Amino acid sequence: MTILIKILQFVLSLSILVIIHEFGHFVLAKLFKTRVEKFYLFFDPWFSIFKFKKGDTVYGLGWLPLGGYVKIAGMIDESLDREQMKKPPQTWEFRSKPTWQRLLIMTGGVAFNLILALLIYVFILFAWGETYLPTSNVKYGIVTDSVGYAIGLRNGDKILAIDNQYIENFYHITSDIVLNSRKTIQVERDGKVINIEIPIEYVQQVLKNRGQIEARTPFTPFIISAFGKESPAKAAGVLVDDELIGIDSIKFKWYDEFQGYLAERKSRPVTLNILRSGENVNLTVTPTSAGMLGVASSRSLDMIFDLKTIKYGFLQSIPAGISKGFKTIGDYLKQFKLIFSKHTKAYESLGGFITIGSIFPGVWDWQAFWNLTAFLSIILAVMNILPIPALDGGHVMFLLFEVVTGRKPSDKFLEYAQITGMLILLSLLIFANGNDILRLLRR
Repeated sequence: MTILIKILQFVLSLSILVIIHEFGHFVLAKLFKTRVEKFYLFFDPWFSIFKFKKGDTVYGLGWLPLGGYVKIAGMIDESLDREQMKKPPQTWEFRSKPTWQRLLIMTGGVAFNLILALLIYVFILFAWGETYLPTSNVKYGIVTDSVGYAIGLRNGDKILAIDNQYIENFYHITSDIVLNSRKTIQVERDGKVINIEIPIEYVQQVLKNRGQIEARTPFTPFIISAFGKESPAKAAGVLVDDELIGIDSIKFKWYDEFQGYLAERKSRPVTLNILRSGENVNLTVTPTSAGMLGVASSRSLDMIFDLKTIKYGFLQSIPAGISKGFKTIGDYLKQFKLIFSKHTKAYESLGGFITIGSIFPGVWDWQAFWNLTAFLSIILAVMNILPIPALDGGHVMFLLFEVVTGRKPSDKFLEYAQITGMLILLSLLIFANGNDILRLLRR
């Protein structure tokens, strides 16, 4: 069920983004009296799920969910319609329009995606506000893994600053280190301030989801609220509302100590010390090969820490949402730049549809859905404006060449460029989804 919910959210989000993107091209084309022959959600090689014609345009739903398209008359696109291009240009065709109008038509999709992202952020801030964990409220310090330990971090360290700059939102610390090429972390340990240097190897590991800096939490109270799909604890007789007070008669102060103890004894029997209706119960359980019991605690983050919530009125949400949108765009451009860095090796972390789908929560959460949809809208806009033939950015590149030189590339050149671009995109698609498959095989 969890996977199905993730898939449904991903498909709905993708559908919204594709429709808005193509609608941007459609609106600008209609504004300049350019005929749009087809408007499709998803691609339709060989057949459509359904279609209907209104005016000069056929609207339809394809069966291949890799995006969507509008087919604009008199334009060399992924359809590679050579027959139409052999005919004399008509006044309602794309190729007959002034360069500046063609440029606006081609940037319409990107513009609409960016506008959509800004509007969603405004709506989110107005509807839900913004809740986060202030760094100063991480009262138990941090917890990290062996990668964090290798650079000098220790569980219980309190983050004071990054490059001597205080980061208000605790969950922005890791991204700030990666995106802004930070060099040092200042922490408080045993009443002393310690300066920790950040090597490039640490950034490489963070991009592989290691070396994360998380808030340390106490172990108790650990009240069982639910069980995982694979739950040795449930099979051994643990019940909902049982309180786990220790393992092998060992009582833990911190949750990371409990995790570490299980990791050392994965696939080996342990005795769970349970408090059930005021009585002590001991149950023998063998953790999974990953060192998991398959249980969840009822404690939420706001039960442990003092979270900060900022509420916005409608008028306040507009500038705040726009500001959040532009900051997200800036952060994504920094992330994108990392892909081309030989030092960070971020290209190894590229993912395809499995990676994108997995970021959606396993339960239907509208706030998370719209946050992710806004972010994906920004990704779609940035990716589409890249100067690669077959993308909007490729068409824009050739139009700018025309503006500067006064000469239009030949139809044959544009056709070959379109084919080349499609091959490049196919290669990237195979590479990104290949990374997904390799990651699944390595689990």
